[in-house]
Amino acid sequence: MHPQLEKLVNKIKDETLREKVTQFLENPAIEVGGKVYTGMPLDISPAGMSRHHSYPGGFIEHVVATTEIALNLCNIIERIYHGKVDRDLVVSGTILHDIFKPLTYQVEENGTYRSTPLAERLDHLTLIVSEMVRRDFPLDLIHVVCAHHGGEAGPIWPRTIEALVCHLADITDSRLNGEVLRAARYLSREATGEELDMVSSKEAFEVVHSKVVEGWDGVKKTVEKIRQKRPRAP
Repeated sequence: MHPQLEKLVNKIKDETLREKVTQFLENPAIEVGGKVYTGMPLDISPAGMSRHHSYPGGFIEHVVATTEIALNLCNIIERIYHGKVDRDLVVSGTILHDIFKPLTYQVEENGTYRSTPLAERLDHLTLIVSEMVRRDFPLDLIHVVCAHHGGEAGPIWPRTIEALVCHLADITDSRLNGEVLRAARYLSREATGEELDMVSSKEAFEVVHSKVVEGWDGVKKTVEKIRQKRPRAP
């Protein structure tokens, strides 16, 4: 298991739930129609094809960031609003909410991503909810995962505090990452005439920061530096 995921799993206090989440992370596969589907390794998978976390390692970053945001929301609920929240459900939900996204992406020769044949028939949310039912996860946790897209983009509105926390954390991190990636692509295109492809979060923040500090010349220098570090095409 990826060490960052293991660190998150260890935050789950309930031993039975912690073990079930661990088993899922160690075997993120699903059987449909007698065929077992496995995706790319979690540590190299993106969490999106283009809009957010659309680079190798994006999945891990998104899960970790979403969980951290969710736990901070739990702190606010408990310390400021004096509410109650089940942190085990929150952490388990944020860890598992996108676990089948790696099954829905495949890498093209040019390094970009496209949908797998499985994803052309079933979306990642349908896959994870059905598999969580099969693996006998608690209903309240299944709801957390099922509702993480919200009622407008998903099948059901969050109806528990834990589901709402997971939903808000997910859209916050997705929006944050997506906006910075989009800004970096725009800045690189304006400064060099060519968009910076497959930009990572680290690279994107470097590009955006360079515009603040050194203006367009800084963007140009930063983008060229990033391109020089990348392996050249044969």
